[in-house]
Amino acid sequence: MLILAVDTSAAPCCAAVYDTEKQLVAAETVINNKLTHSVTLMPVIWDLLKNADIKPDDIDLFAVSVGPGSFTGLRIGISAVKGMAYAAKKPCAAVTPRASLEYNFIGEDAVICTAIDARCNQVYNALFKASGENVTRLCDERCIKTDELAKELLGIDGEIIITGDAAQSVFDEAQSLGIKDVRLAPPAERYQTGHGVCLAAQSAKAISPECLMPLYLKLPQAQRELMEKQKNAENKAKE
Repeated sequence: MLILAVDTSAAPCCAAVYDTEKQLVAAETVINNKLTHSVTLMPVIWDLLKNADIKPDDIDLFAVSVGPGSFTGLRIGISAVKGMAYAAKKPCAAVTPRASLEYNFIGEDAVICTAIDARCNQVYNALFKASGENVTRLCDERCIKTDELAKELLGIDGEIIITGDAAQSVFDEAQSLGIKDVRLAPPAERYQTGHGVCLAAQSAKAISPECLMPLYLKLPQAQRELMEKQKNAENKAKE
């Protein structure tokens, strides 16, 4: 089975094709040039398939990171995968960034702390325990303030590895609290990858394209601002 996976939940634009029978990453591309995903994603996918000599109809499963993450990035990635899956009449798989990051730490014996930038000194986070080939979830996906997460790490015994595009901020907070048994993941292991989404998709439930939906842990900024304006207007009306 061939899986085409896309991740646009953070700054890098990632895509990969994985052959499950051969257990082989047939092709993978990562673009991190700060251009918007709407500009980079489709050229990345078409070049990836062309260079691997794979046609869209050859793909058996389309996988995508559905969040939490960048609101705009998620919508771009999900829309692209929906369109391709509809056209090819193939199923989809929804994966979270944390699930794909797991595969960067197979073989470690540590608590893995994911920290994906949610702005306003917040991160999208989950904790899991890596022990050899086994990975165990320790908490649900959540949006948490950077300093609150660092304080929570104080209560964890054993080594802690912080990963994700906001890992440096959480690491700095942890250092300021005197947590010594904590380290930053290497740069190459700090971001989601297309092949990580492929691997996570193997254990995800196959769904139809119309069932793909972004996972938001907080409202988009535009909606939050609108609600704040409405609240202020209501308060003035009561005065």
